[in-house]
Amino acid sequence: MSHLIIAPVVLPAVLGPFIIMVIRHHLDLQRVFSIAGTIALAVISLILAAQVSDGSVQVYDLGNWPAPFGIVLVLDQLSALMAVLTTLLALGVILYAVGTGWDARGRNFHALFHFQLMGILGAFLTGDAFNLFVFFEVLLIASYGLMIHGGGAVRLQAGVQYVVYNLLGSSLFLFALGTIYSVTGTLNMADLALRVAELSPDDTALLRVGAVMLLLVFAIKAAVLPLHFWLPASYANAPLPVAALFAIMTKVGAYAILRVFTLVFGPEVSVTAGLVGDWLLPAALITLAVGSIGVLGAREIGRLIAFGSIASVGTLLVSISMFTPEAAAAALYYTVHSTLASAVLFLVADLVMERRGGAIVAQRPMPQSGLISVLFFVGAIALAGMPPLSGFVGKLLVMDAARGTDQVWMIWAVILVSSLITIVGFARAGTILFWESHDASHFRESEPELPIDETQPDNEDPGPHTGKLPFVAIFGLMGGLVLLTVFSGQVMDYSEATAQYLFDPAPYIDAVMKRTPQ
Repeated sequence: MSHLIIAPVVLPAVLGPFIIMVIRHHLDLQRVFSIAGTIALAVISLILAAQVSDGSVQVYDLGNWPAPFGIVLVLDQLSALMAVLTTLLALGVILYAVGTGWDARGRNFHALFHFQLMGILGAFLTGDAFNLFVFFEVLLIASYGLMIHGGGAVRLQAGVQYVVYNLLGSSLFLFALGTIYSVTGTLNMADLALRVAELSPDDTALLRVGAVMLLLVFAIKAAVLPLHFWLPASYANAPLPVAALFAIMTKVGAYAILRVFTLVFGPEVSVTAGLVGDWLLPAALITLAVGSIGVLGAREIGRLIAFGSIASVGTLLVSISMFTPEAAAAALYYTVHSTLASAVLFLVADLVMERRGGAIVAQRPMPQSGLISVLFFVGAIALAGMPPLSGFVGKLLVMDAARGTDQVWMIWAVILVSSLITIVGFARAGTILFWESHDASHFRESEPELPIDETQPDNEDPGPHTGKLPFVAIFGLMGGLVLLTVFSGQVMDYSEATAQYLFDPAPYIDAVMKRTPQ
């Protein structure tokens, strides 16, 4: 039993309190320990991913208590992929926050950041449904603090809305777990899979109720319409580096749907057969359509990116809802893409807001406008799904997986039309922000002539200039999109192997329950 499996949970759990209790008055030391800890997490997650790349499953029994009596952490290809994605995203975000000084605008940013990572990584690694709830609460409590980092009435209002919606989801989660436990007598996911398969049809009514409630909980976390109302305001009004980290949080909901509804309530379980597809596919298609329309109608850059994230979640859940190994493989590829693309655009949006505010209106050119405009358009191309970046590959994979379904034409139509609307929305915003801002005719009639300051470059007002570190962070995340495109074949091989394993969970169950493979 390798103790390295528990390190992604223990390291941030130790680092967060250490920052608060020992170095809370020394920002420079906080930055050093925070960045070093995030790098260590990224290295550990890569090592763990390498250890299970052959399809093996590793189990860590806390206190050496075996399942189903003890708490277990389970490392497989899916949890390893999500851990690598989380830690690499976190490294880009923490570098950006330090480089721009966002971490200095409020208290306890670095401690909350690591508690957030503890919750996310724990949710990906846990093998117990109740501890999935516990880690959900850890990441949500930390996210409440990060949401209102830096203060402000609007941010506090958005944070309250975020808290209320997620507390409702947490309450529903507890009801679901209580219902399932009353029927099965366990919440260990591997043990649940065995007991659910043995239940007689007469004992499955309550079980279906619990499964439906779990699906609703995970849909709230994933921001599926009509349960998405918390996301646009929360993400748009949060500090945008925090919103970039939150790009992985909707994927926690998607991950939970994939994990629970293949392992416990799989397609062979008659009581819940068709549950995911019957409800989730229409909701995902509507989520995709509403998100793209929101991109077209957004008047603030933060809401623009938030609705783009909703559209990407819709595409991801369309793939998951088809509930086949091919669609799950496409969903895993698109998960990596959409997380990186959303994070890049949130960070670029923060650069824009720092220089000219959040409104999408023509103003005088901002400092470093040329470089920021390039970053915006590359990120927009990726998130909208235009060639040649990974968004185009991801959407092709989702559409290809839909070919064998009865709803293929509806899925293709919604994806293609929504992609077109998203492209138009991003093009409109980019034109106003970066093109019209260089057209002096927009300002001649409304603004008096100002004396020329020959010390400033032509067509550029003096203003804040960002150092190199934030751009390093953005280019690093953007480099991930490029690598995802260039090595799409290798990534899909990994995704296909993971998806096949998800729909054949016997190795997972055997490893957790210490059974001899059949």
